[in-house]
Amino acid sequence: MKTELNYINLSYQTHSQKEYNISLSYELFGKDLFTAPIILINHALTGNSNVSGEKGWWKQLVGENQIVDTHKYTVLCFNIPGNGYDHFLIEDYEDFTPSDIANVFLKGLEALHITNLYAIIGGSLGGGIAWEMLAKQPKLAEIFIPIACDYRTHDWLHAQCLVQKFLLNDKEEPLQKARIHAMLCYRTPESLNDRFQNQYNKEKQRLESEDWLVYHGNALNERFSLQAYKLMNHLLMNINTDKTALETIEARMHMISVDTDLFFPASEIRMCFENLKKKKENISYHEIQSIHGHDAFLMEYQQLNNIIKNIL
Repeated sequence: MKTELNYINLSYQTHSQKEYNISLSYELFGKDLFTAPIILINHALTGNSNVSGEKGWWKQLVGENQIVDTHKYTVLCFNIPGNGYDHFLIEDYEDFTPSDIANVFLKGLEALHITNLYAIIGGSLGGGIAWEMLAKQPKLAEIFIPIACDYRTHDWLHAQCLVQKFLLNDKEEPLQKARIHAMLCYRTPESLNDRFQNQYNKEKQRLESEDWLVYHGNALNERFSLQAYKLMNHLLMNINTDKTALETIEARMHMISVDTDLFFPASEIRMCFENLKKKKENISYHEIQSIHGHDAFLMEYQQLNNIIKNIL
């Protein structure tokens, strides 16, 4: 299995008319390119191209004998330029939109001579970028599985990202504070209350729930840069796929939501499905039941695997 980072050197002009030289990094897993169906996976906000293997962030889904079986498929995952995983950062992060990232990923596919994908799977922000890609190239994939995401950022999510932006511009512990706020959006009150039940940590003299949030803030600060997080938050804030292009997408669509998701509410995704169903036949809707909210797509693997195994 190939797990090393590979690079494609690209020149790209953003919608804001800025010129960038981008070294687009990616990883391949499973079968060699062009020997098996290719599945592109778009990573989420703080994810990266390391989607499978021992430290893979989606190893419960992607790997040998997993639902996305690397004995059967070639799995490709690009790093969102500026996520820092390949040490490339973007200073003027507002130069880029999700539409730009979709263009860069499409250029990456072109450079690899990939004209057709068996499937695109994207979670959260990665799913939003996948919507943008398919709106630009409606014939690109046979199957599209957007998970816990929508074709655009709705008002409530935009508002939470605005709070994140304020926190990220704070002088003291900006990334830690932003992460703590984000964790409260990724989960639900029921999820936290059920887990911690007001347990008090006498040694640290604070609630276990507070300790858990501080841990996640510090953990992200150790593995992620502030500059990269600002970019990712900006992208999440600005998913805006051309609505008129959605019905032109030829891929079989299997939209997956989480019933308690606060970021991309199931009601919004269901509404998108109902509207598209009037114009497309090859579309279906699935809903994960969970108390955990948005993060359920990274936690409820039994449900997610059961859904996807019937799609691929």
